[in-house]
Amino acid sequence: MGFLFNKYNHFNLANLATFFNIGAGILAIYFITHGQFFGAALFAWIAGAFDIVDGKIARKYSLSTEFGIQLDSYADFLSFVIVPSMFIYFAIIDGKELELNTVLVLFTFIYYIISGLRRLIKFNIDAQEGQVEKYFTGIPTPLGAILLFVVYLVWLTGILPETIVLISMIIIGYLLNSKIKIPHP
Repeated sequence: MGFLFNKYNHFNLANLATFFNIGAGILAIYFITHGQFFGAALFAWIAGAFDIVDGKIARKYSLSTEFGIQLDSYADFLSFVIVPSMFIYFAIIDGKELELNTVLVLFTFIYYIISGLRRLIKFNIDAQEGQVEKYFTGIPTPLGAILLFVVYLVWLTGILPETIVLISMIIIGYLLNSKIKIPHP
C-alpha cells in the first residue's frame, strides 16, 4: 500500500481520487446520453467532490506532481467543461437547433468548450508543483459548471427561454478567462 503515498506513482492516493473524478464524469455522460438527467447531475456532483478531495490529498501528503497537475486538468475538462455542455445541450437544446438558430447553437457550444480548455491550459502553464495561489484568475471550471447547472435549474422553472440559456453559456465561457479574482478555498 506504500504506492498510495508515493509521490511519483501514477496511482497514488491523490491521482486515484482524480481517476474517480474521471469515472464519475464518464458515468454522467452515459446518463446524459440516455436522457436520465438526475443520474447525470448526481455523477457530475460526485465528480466535483472527487475534484475537491484530490487536491486536498495531494497537498496534505505532498503528492503534487506535474503528472497529477495534468491529470487533474484533463479530469476537469471532462467533468466541468464537456459534461455540463452536454447536459445543457441534451436537456435543453437538442431538437431545437433550427428554431434557435443553428449558428448560434454551434458558436455557443464551441466557444464554451474552447474557453474551458484554454482556461485549463493556462492554469497548467502557470501551476507550480505543491503550490496553491491565493486567487484564481477567471472563474475556475468547476464554478463554471455549477453556474451552468444553476442556469438549467432556472430554465426548469420556465423563466428562461433557450436563447437566454445560450447567452448565459457565452457569458460564463467569457468569465472562465476573465481577469476576475476568485479566492482559492
